[in-house]
Amino acid sequence: MARTGHELAMALASRAEAVCRHYLSNGRRSGRYWIVGDVRNSPGRSMFVRLAGSPTGKGTAGKWTDAATGEHGDLLDVIRESMGLVDFKDVIEEVRQFLSLPASQIETHPYMKTPSTTTGSTEASRRLFAMAQPIRGTLVETYLRHRGITAPQGTSSLRFHPHCYHVSGDGRPTQTLPAMIASVTDLNGQQTGAHRTWLASNGMDKAPVDTPRRAMGELLGHAVRLGTAGNIMAAGEGIETVLSLRCVLPTMPMMAALSACHLAAILFPPSLRRLYIIGDKDPAGEQADGRLADRARQAGIETIVLSPVMADFNDDLRQLGLPTLHAMIADQLKRCDRIRYLKQVV
Repeated sequence: MARTGHELAMALASRAEAVCRHYLSNGRRSGRYWIVGDVRNSPGRSMFVRLAGSPTGKGTAGKWTDAATGEHGDLLDVIRESMGLVDFKDVIEEVRQFLSLPASQIETHPYMKTPSTTTGSTEASRRLFAMAQPIRGTLVETYLRHRGITAPQGTSSLRFHPHCYHVSGDGRPTQTLPAMIASVTDLNGQQTGAHRTWLASNGMDKAPVDTPRRAMGELLGHAVRLGTAGNIMAAGEGIETVLSLRCVLPTMPMMAALSACHLAAILFPPSLRRLYIIGDKDPAGEQADGRLADRARQAGIETIVLSPVMADFNDDLRQLGLPTLHAMIADQLKRCDRIRYLKQVV
């Protein structure tokens, strides 16, 4: 009989100590619990895995909580995080091998039936974002501040993960690095993906790895959203570029599409009547701006392209300063929007 993901979790729970000894080898048993540093198998004593208990409900065997971070989950999460797996199908395959089950006994998980998870990730992105924490007081604030973004507005779509897995493309071992995690959502606010920016250990720059930025999940048409959609919005490519504009337009809703091709394909909220396109001065960005403007006009949406002096608005903010950026944006806004959105700079 085929086993569902829930049944596999229960099978793992019945062998909770064996799971912990294999995947959380840096921990040890203490009474009815396995104690370890965290779900990624770091040494320490903040995470507790219940080794025995009822099959369901309160006190279930296999459930764990990290007292330091508030993270919690089951043994499927332990296997995913300790092995650095992204796709749920890879987690299931690892479980199948651990339990010595033939493939015929594994039922396809519902998330694996959707196109996004066969390439990896809507559910994985939701789990990753759920396990991250708000950015206040974290390395994400340090990173943004170093890029001139001193008071980021409306950043509930951004979180911090202190130990996010980075798999190198050149065969080097998997690393755990601090990262800024951004939630990618659809027009209904449902998370469809995530974007990871791995950070240096001091937060002053991106991590020194081959690809410090990667996205996962369904991205096409969707975006990282800053603020609630309205009749006037702005859209750009990068998160830092969009946040730079919010330094002077803190209440204007904005979207970061994460790349030029995704910016050109971004979906429009039904309420949108005027769209400010946050330009990047490179061929791909300018081409995307043009395609997005054409689509918006065909949908009856007024478009205005905001043009930076340098490569992008984050460069303008860092090298020209906030007062200059403020004056530049003021000159490019419609008067009614200047009155409504432009922050006063002393």
